[in-house]
Amino acid sequence: MPTRIQVLAPIGAAAVVIGVAGMLSIPSDSKLEAVEFPRGTVKFGGHVLEVQVADTEPRRVRGLMFQERLPYDEGMLFVYGEPGAYSLWMLNMQFPLDMVWFDGAGNIVHMERDVPPCKSALETASCTPVNPGGQALYMLEVTAGFVDAMGITDESKLEIISV
Repeated sequence: MPTRIQVLAPIGAAAVVIGVAGMLSIPSDSKLEAVEFPRGTVKFGGHVLEVQVADTEPRRVRGLMFQERLPYDEGMLFVYGEPGAYSLWMLNMQFPLDMVWFDGAGNIVHMERDVPPCKSALETASCTPVNPGGQALYMLEVTAGFVDAMGITDESKLEIISV
């Protein structure tokens, strides 16, 4: 019969290894550093939102990491230089999100609802990227439940008021 130490030691070692691997996988320019995001305004499905704009690679890498919450009338708009299949993951997120990808005309390419965060080292090891599978120029992150609460459908459009 194995002792408690014989059982817990490998589990503890595995947790440390996973945690270190997770921290090493974060690009160095996003590790707990403050990243300033420009602000903008968008209209989505008839609702006006103030957004943080992630329009550079360091800003897109950082995203909403480590933020405690996101009010219903706010979001983060990821702006890409050219259309592509841009995947995201929920590393170091503190709350679930709804994610919506758009083409250059503001049409919805893909939606994901209630995407869970990857907060701990163990969650990080099993955290998989969310892949839209379509060509998008923009991606909007809003608090989980926004899409359903605001009646967003596949026909809803994104209108950029200021970015």
